[in-house]
Amino acid sequence: MSGVEPRTGRESPALTAYLHAIGTAVPPHDVHAAFRGWASTQVAPGARKLFERMAGRAGIDHRWSVLDPRSLEAGGFYAVEPLPGTAARMQVYAEAAPALALDAIARLAEQVDTGGITHLVVASCTGFVAPGVDQIIAARLGLSPSVERLLVGFMGCYAAVAALRQARHIVRSQPDARVLVVAVELSTLHLQATPEVESLLAQLQFGDGAAAALVTGTPGGFALDRPFAAALPGSADLIRWDITDRGFAMQLSGEVPGRIAAALADRALADAATGGIAPAEVDGWAVHAGGRSILDAVEHALGLAPDALAASRAVLRANGNMSSATLMFVLDRLLAGPPVTHGVALAFGPGLAAEGFGFASA
Repeated sequence: MSGVEPRTGRESPALTAYLHAIGTAVPPHDVHAAFRGWASTQVAPGARKLFERMAGRAGIDHRWSVLDPRSLEAGGFYAVEPLPGTAARMQVYAEAAPALALDAIARLAEQVDTGGITHLVVASCTGFVAPGVDQIIAARLGLSPSVERLLVGFMGCYAAVAALRQARHIVRSQPDARVLVVAVELSTLHLQATPEVESLLAQLQFGDGAAAALVTGTPGGFALDRPFAAALPGSADLIRWDITDRGFAMQLSGEVPGRIAAALADRALADAATGGIAPAEVDGWAVHAGGRSILDAVEHALGLAPDALAASRAVLRANGNMSSATLMFVLDRLLAGPPVTHGVALAFGPGLAAEGFGFASA
């Protein structure tokens, strides 16, 4: 046994919560090619071919940023020595994060009625500002001062699971609640200059994005069910954010895919995720697109069909890893159909921890 002891939701029958729709948004600047070009100049000449080979295998075509590609050129945001401090990066976050979140909410409003919001849950781990990004969003939306707010901060890539799980709890306890859930991340504000191939490949994964969802007790979209969570023992240093004077430094170990595969192969986590049914019977996999190797590890450990993680791979290719927003982008693709009978949302993040929930088409 790996020592994984998942916590699953064993609840008495109660009102079902429904995720009705998701609006997504990315900034206008595609920076993936520019970053690859810049990063290849940072590594030692002897490691350049290795970096370029691994970058080409990442399964990513585009990553979007609130900073344009010229930020790496003379006169750009990152074209200074030393690189901009954390305060300068947080100034950008304070302006750009709420704006991108509002774009996602506007896309949501094109699909469903977003009036009468009673609760706002916001997930973000790539910046800090006070008043919080939740308060800024609420004010700009003109929400009532009585709206209850919750900010899910610094949980990393599984923060959307925590936010949606909290929305589910709210709706199950307050049947008339209308919960707006937002995930907004500006990962590209945390570029780090380093010659280390592993660090540059980790940075290569991340882009900016935002997603917004409406959760209520009225049937529609996906019914949310069976939350689960598990921490993998002895893995605390495998995924980390270190707050430095030059932004947040991501530490993403190459051991992560192997540890995830081992945990899933041990069956305790897999059974918690699927509710005990065989993985092949799950017809809707929303796996956090944390990287090609992570998706490969999940697919192989669970013995999934080659197209089972198609939605996750499509999000990775089009957007990269947008931290907490990524899972909601995947769920958005699954909401487009076909209907899901047994769905599993699964994300990984600092800890190393795995969190998720079951879902099915209403």
